[in-house]
Amino acid sequence: MRLATVRTEAGTVAVAVVGDEVVDLGKAAPGLPGTLTGILALGQAGLDAVSAAIASGAARSALDTSALMSPIPDPPKFWAIGMNYAEHVRETGKPFPEFPTVFAKMPNTVTGPYVDVERPAVSDKLDFECELGIVIGKRCRHVSRERAHEVIAGFTIVNDYSVRDFQMRGGQWVLGKSFDGHGVVGPWLVTPDELDPHSLGIRTIVNGEIRQNSNTANLIFDCYKLIEELSSAATLEVGDLIATGTPGGVGVMEDRFLVPGDLVRVEIDGIGHVENRIVQEPAAKEWIDGPTASITG
Repeated sequence: MRLATVRTEAGTVAVAVVGDEVVDLGKAAPGLPGTLTGILALGQAGLDAVSAAIASGAARSALDTSALMSPIPDPPKFWAIGMNYAEHVRETGKPFPEFPTVFAKMPNTVTGPYVDVERPAVSDKLDFECELGIVIGKRCRHVSRERAHEVIAGFTIVNDYSVRDFQMRGGQWVLGKSFDGHGVVGPWLVTPDELDPHSLGIRTIVNGEIRQNSNTANLIFDCYKLIEELSSAATLEVGDLIATGTPGGVGVMEDRFLVPGDLVRVEIDGIGHVENRIVQEPAAKEWIDGPTASITG
């Protein structure tokens, strides 16, 4: 199944994608929670209800790709992995890692598959990173590699946009990975029964030019090993997102950074694609919001 989140006039809606149609799950199965995270938390019962909603033929409408959001708009945690493709490690000249290189992207980065992405006002070093994303479907801790497949709700596409000068200063990557809207996710999640996550072609295309082209078979630490490692330290929650790392060919290696007007497309076989136009953020302007709550009683 392909499960997505769309924006409507009434708010966000969880849907199943069937061909060029969507099934509004709130209407086709009124007893289901209103979010994908809520549906996934029901486990197999939730997926069975989604299957029944699809089979009913009810509450269908044409797919409007412009309405697609990140399938999980507010993941509890957004994990990311660096240096996880052999060719990417080789191009950096660094030794192969003994353990996964783990960092985080902040929740403010998460955005939909087809939105414009800003080159920030404070840097001209914006780069792309195509990545396979894992969505966690079961709350878990200390999961063995052998059982890790049991906690995966599905797979999606991530473009881990990175501001390289901010990433490299200070010794920690998080700031350069956490600019607003720099975590493109989508267009949907595909349930594990529909693909093998370790044999998928993955590529980045900028203005029609293939810049990254690899296969998830080249992951150094595969999806299951990453879950084993992460769950050894922290409880994984339903809706947690893991970006599994990027292949060789990133712009920083050739000093070829993204500029306004560039069209960046990331494709993963068996899932689909995300595509973003790069636009310039307006000149930096200080602002401070007012109170968001008032005293009552």
